[in-house]
Amino acid sequence: MSTAFLQARDLHAHYGQSHILHGISLAIAPGEAVGLLGRNGMGKTTLIRTLIGQLRASAGQIQVAGRDMSGQPPEKIVRLGIGYVPEGRGVFPNLSVRENLVMAARPGTRGQVDWTFERVLETFPRLAERLGNGGGQLSGGEQQMLAIGRALMTNPDLLILDEATEGLAPLVVAEIWRVIGLVRRTGIASLVVDRDFRKVLAHTDRALVLEKGRLVLEGVSETLSADEAALHRYLGV
Repeated sequence: MSTAFLQARDLHAHYGQSHILHGISLAIAPGEAVGLLGRNGMGKTTLIRTLIGQLRASAGQIQVAGRDMSGQPPEKIVRLGIGYVPEGRGVFPNLSVRENLVMAARPGTRGQVDWTFERVLETFPRLAERLGNGGGQLSGGEQQMLAIGRALMTNPDLLILDEATEGLAPLVVAEIWRVIGLVRRTGIASLVVDRDFRKVLAHTDRALVLEKGRLVLEGVSETLSADEAALHRYLGV
């Protein structure tokens, strides 16, 4: 735990009077791929939003790169090396593809510039064909590619993907998973949320399962993928 890039201890979070997260602890080591699983409404997105400061934790501690970031605003937290691809993509519709990418470009926390504008376009050739198009003119799949490319342009130490394949055509989904695998091989840590839990387990080292805002299962992804009883109990398969 002490060597974790991101670590949370006993996190609680509320929306108004509703207690959503109940004492969640987790750690993500440098370069580690972690899956976050659970049925809809179990607190996955709330946990992500709490980890990056979009929702202030009502109790608990968050550390990023060894620094206590509890209660800090999201812009300070992500500057420590977190790239975030939100559910719903969040591209800027009135900016061109080129502008969406270039505005995010910066060296990583160690000065690394592994993910350049050119490398993102090589990874997502369809974006290279749409550079002058506004973000709002892209298809859903192209917007997701742009959202991932924009996050990579920050040269993150940890990439968080929240429902990166939701609502996309099968060919685009396959492309997104290809890139997730590529990112994993480059040594960037990841936290992946997706409804296709089998794909998540295939692309991660460990996985966590939430139920009603509580961590109910955690283990090696390969082991969890073979535990049909647990998958049925917590994921409804």
